[in-house]
Amino acid sequence: MSASSMSASSSAAAGPAELADLPVLAEVVRSGFVEGHHRGSLVILAADGSVDFALGAPESPVFPRSSNKPMQATAVLRTGLELDGELLALAAASHSAESFHRDAVRKILASAGLDENALQTPPSYSLDEEEAEAWIRAGGQRERILMDCSGKHAAMLATCVRNGWDTASYLAVDHPVQVTVRETLEELAGEPVAAVGTDGCGAPLMAVSLVGLARAFRAHVLADPGTPQRRVADAMRAHPEYVAGTRRIDTWLMRAVPGAMAKMGAESVQAVALPDGRALAFKIDDGAKRALGPVLAAALARMGVQVPADVSARIAAAPLYGGGAVVGEVRAAF
Repeated sequence: MSASSMSASSSAAAGPAELADLPVLAEVVRSGFVEGHHRGSLVILAADGSVDFALGAPESPVFPRSSNKPMQATAVLRTGLELDGELLALAAASHSAESFHRDAVRKILASAGLDENALQTPPSYSLDEEEAEAWIRAGGQRERILMDCSGKHAAMLATCVRNGWDTASYLAVDHPVQVTVRETLEELAGEPVAAVGTDGCGAPLMAVSLVGLARAFRAHVLADPGTPQRRVADAMRAHPEYVAGTRRIDTWLMRAVPGAMAKMGAESVQAVALPDGRALAFKIDDGAKRALGPVLAAALARMGVQVPADVSARIAAAPLYGGGAVVGEVRAAF
């Protein structure tokens, strides 16, 4: 499907045939030869919330994966949990399990009288390769706190303690904390959840469209100061290293673009909102992480976002190697 403008109010979802013919968002170029493609869908919202640009089927539901975390963090604030600053940013994080991340997770748990044993995240290594290698060299094993969603889980557990809810079943889809997450996501996305699955961390995973995802991010940055969603946005933007890590795209972007709120998700999902109300969301259909940065950089450029050249190049970097040398790249195709 070619680029097109489309109404944000349209409710028609793409059928299987259309989804199978999504446009190319990125191409794999080796030694000057295009050897592969990454297809997907993308939407850019104008400052007034209307759809300014679209590719593929952005009104069809997807699992946003960890791009849903700002809404999950907003939900725990709505239940009465008191978190601010870097601890609130960590509640919306896919962190790299650096030492400051681990310390912050423990602090959230301790505030509720809990420890790492309460976490139901799967034991993992850091998703940051350098951090994982250092941990293994030091004799470390997979641990629940190292899983990138442990900050979110710690906040959900603290919410349970705050409200007198059962902590053992906090991941059940009908648990009060997860019911609040669904209500929050549906409100901010402006549409009902289309499907519920299980995320990689074990938490309920709720599907919305890319248009809805962009709307939800936009709702965070435009909310009145002091509201739960604005508190989440402000915490993420003030402490981006807690949202991701010192070597991560979301951190680089939020540091480089004043007022930007960014959150990636597994299977190559990305959402960004700007302080003037513009927003973007996309998903690479095959989930290829290597295509995320190039597509993000191209989408930001299309929006006219001024990103310092060195940061833009770092975000877009997706080199291909041959014999130990760079022989090509994954590059945006729109």
